Amino acid sequence: MSFTLGIIGIGQFGSHFAELFSAHPDISAVYAVDDVPERIDALEQRPEHAVSFAGRFGSVEELLASDVDAVAIFTQRWTHGRIAIAALEAGKHVYSAVPMAIEEEEIREITRLVQETGLVYMMGETSQYNAAVVLARRIHRSGAFGEVFYAEGDYVHDMDLGFYDAYKYSGGEGWRSTASYPPMLYPTHSIGGILGVLGERHAVSVSCIGRPDTRGDGVFDKTVSQFDNDVSNAFALFEMDNGGAFRTNELRRVGYPSHKRESRFRFFGEEASFEETVDVTYWHDKETVLEVTGLVATGSTMSLDDPRLADVSPTLRDAFVAGASPAHHQSRLPAEFQGMPNGHEGAHHFLVDDFARAVSGGHQPVVNAWQAARYTLPGVIAHQSMRAGGARLEIQDLGDCPLPVVDLDAEQEALDKAALEAAVAEQRPQG
Repeated sequence: MSFTLGIIGIGQFGSHFAELFSAHPDISAVYAVDDVPERIDALEQRPEHAVSFAGRFGSVEELLASDVDAVAIFTQRWTHGRIAIAALEAGKHVYSAVPMAIEEEEIREITRLVQETGLVYMMGETSQYNAAVVLARRIHRSGAFGEVFYAEGDYVHDMDLGFYDAYKYSGGEGWRSTASYPPMLYPTHSIGGILGVLGERHAVSVSCIGRPDTRGDGVFDKTVSQFDNDVSNAFALFEMDNGGAFRTNELRRVGYPSHKRESRFRFFGEEASFEETVDVTYWHDKETVLEVTGLVATGSTMSLDDPRLADVSPTLRDAFVAGASPAHHQSRLPAEFQGMPNGHEGAHHFLVDDFARAVSGGHQPVVNAWQAARYTLPGVIAHQSMRAGGARLEIQDLGDCPLPVVDLDAEQEALDKAALEAAVAEQRPQG
């Protein structure tokens, strides 16, 4: 059953995803709303790859009062929770960019409303379909790792590599007040990549340390910051429910080529492990080290100079062009997506498809409200721990999704585990 969708926020990400939502066969019409209507005009008037909206609304409230079936939220990070709550209360299915929310109360209210209404909620966490995460998840589901007792996830994105331009684009003259956004309130790229592999695990406590910024450029300045934040790099150690732990780093001042790979992950199990660096990825057990870099390598879906990226900083464009890897389940995607823009190591196509098929199929997606809470809430509590000097704080897990969930990748993996093993075997040293 097809449905209609209203996109809230036609900025750098909203415009990119509008093209994909418009192409999905389960979505019959796409509408738009933005505080800067000229952005909608620009998207509709592109000489190539224009998006034809079925209509536009003057405000979010007007959209929520309409008969549009679902909304996709691409607004400022700290606004997602309240807009999602309002949309669910209005009877709309919700796709939300990350993070889910920045307050525990908002997170709990979203899960309550989804359980009460049965509406679909999905958080569009790109790490869920990061190529290395997809491969590590497939290895983990095969049982090769054994019990995973420790993992690491880093989101290493220096402010100099595009973030200044992005905040100026979204924040206007007052951009410095929002560019100081606290690192641990944007935790889902690192936590989501870990728990996106260890789907049966969750965090139960955390201790977090933050390092105050030393650049002195007026960004991470408490007297300017909307968030009273002067920390640019934060480091958290989480206890898992199996007695193990995972560590995440959220770094905004770091000498690292985030334009090549802004997220990276490591998993250590009792039987095997997995380690990703900026250029090379390994899967190893107690006897053999396999380089599996080729299985997570992603090609480009469009040029870095494509006119559709004109408003995106050149140092951020890599995130908008990366396509599929051999590890991805390309066969599950609609034919309409072939050759279309992708991004974040092939994640964008899968995120749109997950949401569209969940709404049309009447089930919850894999990154449903409860899983989104597991990717988001630990960061909220980590931020509180940082504010308390690293005090170890308990994380109240919201539990598993009580509604029917369909994991579209899991359905595929039952069919192609042998293909995965064969692909890895091809990379073994010969002789």
